[in-house]
Amino acid sequence: MNNKIQENKKQTPEKKKGKLKFLVDTSVIAQKKLVRLFRTKLYGEVLIPNAVIAELENLANKGNEAGFHGLEEVAKLHKLKPRVKVTFIGLRPTGHQIKFAKSGEIDALIRELAYKYHAILITSDNVQAKSALAYGIKVFFIKSRHKKKKPFFRRLIKKQKIK
Repeated sequence: MNNKIQENKKQTPEKKKGKLKFLVDTSVIAQKKLVRLFRTKLYGEVLIPNAVIAELENLANKGNEAGFHGLEEVAKLHKLKPRVKVTFIGLRPTGHQIKFAKSGEIDALIRELAYKYHAILITSDNVQAKSALAYGIKVFFIKSRHKKKKPFFRRLIKKQKIK
């Protein structure tokens, strides 16, 4: 028991050198925020789960622009060397995980990797962020740029009042 406690207190070589590890969620990549973030504010190792790439491929195969944008964003990360080191980790999701992706199976896989690699999770998914914090994972939360639109009837009323 004491050995485990002592091992946990020791710093890993990455922490001693000051290298930070960031694990990215699909939500941030698909919104094209990752390259700008690492170009201006962050540096270190970017861990990209293969499950995230699988999600982006799935979106792109369905014709969803977010999938194409996300894959382009990951490709651009390689141009930020030496400021950023890109590493792909983890297994591709299983059929079960894909089937239950909306129930949080792939998000759980991403959190598990962040925990395992002692990485800071970068996400713009509020539920993912709160779940990660519950597990003791450090989170870098980025607000989504999507604004909630007012219901159609409220916009219609405002337009009528202006006239």
